[in-house]
Amino acid sequence: MEAVAQGGWLEVITGCMFSGKTEELVRRLRRAVIAKKATIAFKPGIDTRYDAMAVVSHSGFSFNAVPIDNPVALLRRIEDAEVVGIDEAQFFSPEIVDVVKELTRRGKRVIVAGLDLDFRGEPFGSMPVLMALADEITKLHAICTVCGNIATKTQRLIDGRPARYDDPVILVGGLESYEARCNIHHEVPGKTLKLFKE
Repeated sequence: MEAVAQGGWLEVITGCMFSGKTEELVRRLRRAVIAKKATIAFKPGIDTRYDAMAVVSHSGFSFNAVPIDNPVALLRRIEDAEVVGIDEAQFFSPEIVDVVKELTRRGKRVIVAGLDLDFRGEPFGSMPVLMALADEITKLHAICTVCGNIATKTQRLIDGRPARYDDPVILVGGLESYEARCNIHHEVPGKTLKLFKE
């Protein structure tokens, strides 16, 4: 996105793991800097996979970031930023929604990146609400590690086997714990489908 409407604006970048969400966030933040916009990025404090003080994609693209645990703290740290990036938004508490609303109310361009679905294939954290509020949504896809088709799901692996439905939802990790999978090859042992009667 090159030009942004006047006033606040919310962009959400979403998809499964390894789809390039953080890489796209970094690309947009770098372009904002080139456009001479005061730009700041935030990330959850629990995400220390590659760098504690930067958002870093699996392919190595990075942008300096402020780690925070409580999304409300973000409001005290934005200073004069015109563009605010938020990575891994699914890990933040539900207050992230009100924080993003406040940022857009203040006229900020807010770019949020996060997983739309957890490893069980269910909506993750506040991402569904942020997507509903977004002025623009970019949904990215990965490549299924099993068949090479388009992947939209995140497969969690424990000792090389699919994680069970009742395993903890949050487990920060990378290639050692997760794979991108298509709908056919995404496995969640213990998940039952709810069938509805007419």
